[in-house]
Amino acid sequence: VQLQASGGGLVQAGGSLRLSCAASGGTLSSHAVGWFRQAPGKEREFVASISWFGDSRYADFGKGRFTISRDSAKKTVYLQLNSLKPEDTAVYYCAARITWKPVVAADEFPYWGQGTLVTVSS
Repeated sequence: VQLQASGGGLVQAGGSLRLSCAASGGTLSSHAVGWFRQAPGKEREFVASISWFGDSRYADFGKGRFTISRDSAKKTVYLQLNSLKPEDTAVYYCAARITWKPVVAADEFPYWGQGTLVTVSS
């Protein structure tokens, strides 16, 4: 499966964005899907993930502000970003793995999409 991340952009602090991770060449019905981000000069970090049956996990910095979801056709996973802060500025990547389990570790995801840049101005 190939993944395409989109939805990034420039937003003011306190604003919102919705990122999308779309699958081509198949669906994500049997996949756990995760979102990760990498800020300039920093290591990639886990943001959120959702299992194929809908169990979600969040990094502490995203709890209460970010929401991960998937559409009923199981071809797109969304990451709703609310109350954005300048420190949320990063390239956001989506990743997938065929498994029923929730997954949070980047090295457990074999499939990755290209990143989408989120820039939050103060």
